This record gives sequence, C-alpha cells and structure tokens, in this order.
Amino acid sequence: MRRAAGFALAVSLGLLGCAGTVERSANAAVEAATPLLSFRDLLGRPRQKADERIAYGADPLQFGELWLPKTPAGKALPVVVLIHGGCWRADLPGLELMDYLAADLRDRGYAVWNLEYRRIGHAGGGYPGSFQDVARGVDHLRAFSRERNLDLEHVVFLGHSAGGHLAGWAAARRNLPAASPLRFGIPLRPAGVISLAGINDLEDYRARGPDACGGPRTIDDLVGAGRPGDLYADTSLGRLHPADRNILIVSGARDPIVPPAFGARYAATLGRGRQSLVTPGGHFELIAPETVAWRERIMPHVAWYAGQGPRPKR
Repeated sequence: MRRAAGFALAVSLGLLGCAGTVERSANAAVEAATPLLSFRDLLGRPRQKADERIAYGADPLQFGELWLPKTPAGKALPVVVLIHGGCWRADLPGLELMDYLAADLRDRGYAVWNLEYRRIGHAGGGYPGSFQDVARGVDHLRAFSRERNLDLEHVVFLGHSAGGHLAGWAAARRNLPAASPLRFGIPLRPAGVISLAGINDLEDYRARGPDACGGPRTIDDLVGAGRPGDLYADTSLGRLHPADRNILIVSGARDPIVPPAFGARYAATLGRGRQSLVTPGGHFELIAPETVAWRERIMPHVAWYAGQGPRPKR
C-alpha cells in the first residue's frame, strides 16, 4: 500500500515537473518570438515633461532636467541620476530616451536628474569633453540639492548602453590617474550604480563588439585616439573599477547591440559583492517602464540602493 502511494506521489511530482518544464519552454518560445523594442518605438510614445531644466555649464548641451515628485513638504528625496546612451554619438537621440524611466521614477517618489552631455560629433565632444560634462553634471547636484530637498546620501547612478559606461565611470572618478585631465573636483559618491546594457569595458567592446555603434572607430573617437599615453587608463571601466560595493550589471538576453556576454565578462572582474543579471528582452526593454525587466528585476535594486526597499532576492 505504501509502495503504491509512494509510486503515485512520484508520478504526480514527475508530472508537475514536466508541466513546469513545458510552461517554461512555452514562455521561452513566446519571449523569443516577441519583436524587440527599438529606440524609435520608444520615442514614438507620448512623453511627460521634466519640472525644470538646469544648466551646469555654458554650452547649450551642458544641462540636466530635474523631475520632482509631489511629496509632503520637508521630505528628503532620494535621487536617481539618469545618463542616456546612444553610442556616445551626436547623431543619435539624447536624454529624451530616458524620459520614460524619469516619469516612472518620479511617480514612485524619486527625484530624477536626467543628464545631457556633449557627444562625438558635437563641438567639444569625445575626449575629454564628454567625460568632463558627465563629471560636472553629476557634481552639480550639490548646487541645488538643499533648496530642492534632495538626499545626496541616497543617490543612484543609472545609465543605459553608452550611459551605463558613463554611470560606472562617474562612480570610478576617485580612481583616475593623477595626471588625467578628467580628474578634478570632489566626485559625488553614489549609494549604488546600475549599468543597463552598459558598454563598460571599452577595449573588450572595441575588439569584439558588433558594429551597431559604428565599430572600433566610435571607441577610438571617444577615447581620443592619437593622443599620447594609455587611451584606456582614464576612460574604460576595464581599468577603472568603481570602488562602490553596490553595483549592478544588467543585460538583455536578446540584446543585439551589447550582447549579454559583455556584461558577464565585465561583472566577473568586479569581484565579490557585485551583482549581474540577465533579463528578458533586448537593448531598449531595459528602459521601457512597463517591461518585466524594469518592473521586476531592475526597479527593486534602485529602491534598495536608494534606501527605499529591501535587498532584492537573487
């Protein structure tokens, strides 16, 4: 009798396991058949507006847009610094790509500093201007944090694609070589860094990346090919690891622009305590607020780093 009951239980568990496998396979098939988002898909949607635009320099592109939630007076606001991608290039969209996340974060009670900067093709873009703009833009939060009631103890740097690289670079500025023209000021230290499909290790991407961003020439233009010295010593996160412990590297499973292997290789160099994950979708699903990638995988880490939620489960 017991043997029969045990056999029946084993059969039942086996059937449940098979059902789970079938369900996972079906979900994977649906995911694989779902068309990937493009930046044109995103920008074709209506966009909300920031509360104000604030300059951090004299150039027309040296500004950020501040998004402020409606909260009780006196409540200190956690801050998310958004840094857009676009292959560091002027011919591709800018900070408007991050407006969708900015609106979602504002609705959740976060202040958002969405940063613009000069890029390759803009006067002064590339090396050193793009890096200097990001550094000045991030540090400029101090200039208006008190009057906007921003909590600079809970700032998260979050970038996408080329902006993922720049978010990590902004957190690694304390490690810049002493002689670098990119080393200046007192770097604002984040509570956490999130790189979404980031092109973090520039040498790796130059050697093995797809041509989606323009191939090796784009990396050469960014790092200032032709200048003396080691071009990657003050530009690539392959050399400049952020000292911050709270670092998350996120990749889209079907990303054709920054395939997940790049995130995995970079994350492996960061050591213990740093996290990486692969989410459903491709490159732009990571910055679309309705996706599983953002709602269920990325946003809990934003909340944790900003002191607004528990540590996410792995």
